[in-house]
Amino acid sequence: MSAWVVRRPGPMETRPLERVRLPVPEPGPGEVLVEVETCAVCRTDLHLAEGDLPPRRPGTVPGHEVVGRVVARGPGASRLEVGTRVGVAWLRYTCGRCRYCRRGLENLCPNSRYTGWDADGGYAEYTTALEDYVYTLPEDRPAERLAPLLCAGIIGYRALARAELPPGGRLGVYGFGASAHLTAQVAIAQGASVHVLTRSRAAQELARELGAASAGGAYDAPPEPLDSAILFAPVGDLVPVALAALDRGGTLAVAGIHLTDVPSLNYQDHLFYERGVRSVTANTREDGRAFLDLATRHPLSVTTTPYPFDRADEALADLAADRVNGAAVLHIGG
Repeated sequence: MSAWVVRRPGPMETRPLERVRLPVPEPGPGEVLVEVETCAVCRTDLHLAEGDLPPRRPGTVPGHEVVGRVVARGPGASRLEVGTRVGVAWLRYTCGRCRYCRRGLENLCPNSRYTGWDADGGYAEYTTALEDYVYTLPEDRPAERLAPLLCAGIIGYRALARAELPPGGRLGVYGFGASAHLTAQVAIAQGASVHVLTRSRAAQELARELGAASAGGAYDAPPEPLDSAILFAPVGDLVPVALAALDRGGTLAVAGIHLTDVPSLNYQDHLFYERGVRSVTANTREDGRAFLDLATRHPLSVTTTPYPFDRADEALADLAADRVNGAAVLHIGG
């Protein structure tokens, strides 16, 4: 099969991705083999390619927002029939036994494994996944619109919960890429006033089209104090900016898996009056099920930039340069 692998992590101009031929993988115990139709391009893939996330295995196939169909089942796999349309997401495995798993916090499991990091992902014609971590998907939605939901949507859903936005509250969204443009819609549908802060003029325009109350530059002050904020941009310099924009008792959720260094915080300006900052670590399967159910019942406007499979490296380079509006999606098969 054709696949892209991270051969030599480094800046995108060094071409860290390489297209190769690999054997079609065999599904192991409890696994299904999925023929990939589309795979969305996530900033986590970019962090892996550029080395911000240390590779956990050589020559990894990235990609963890996979839409495809089950074409084979490994020993013991029985829940999903061959032909089922499925989504393969970031969370690949948790132990189910540790104190975090037992408390419903499997995203904090120290034995967790991830698609496109610990195992080959969706920048390929086929991939495997444990069927207990695979989501069934509706047949009546275009694959290009479903793929970004599998990470951008799910992690945004968890970030919104972590931000503890009160009913009818004022939410600041810093950065406006794949995850942010979906999360903003969920918050607006719940009655929030959303203020988008991002450097991209095209993203600012998209934010207004989707119903944001305002859209300005990343370092601008929002037009009113914020009850909550979510930082999607992997820029540590924005942490004090977002904290300073919070009203008393407000919460900042940092949604990325990687963040540049956070500068010194001033207690009075940034943290006093019970302002808080929280990280967001992956997601639970329950997050995924809840969000995908919401997105099925209340379809979101998913903005995508399509790429043919042979331009996967170009898609990542465009993401690095902020040339992607919404989510980049690779068309692979189907």
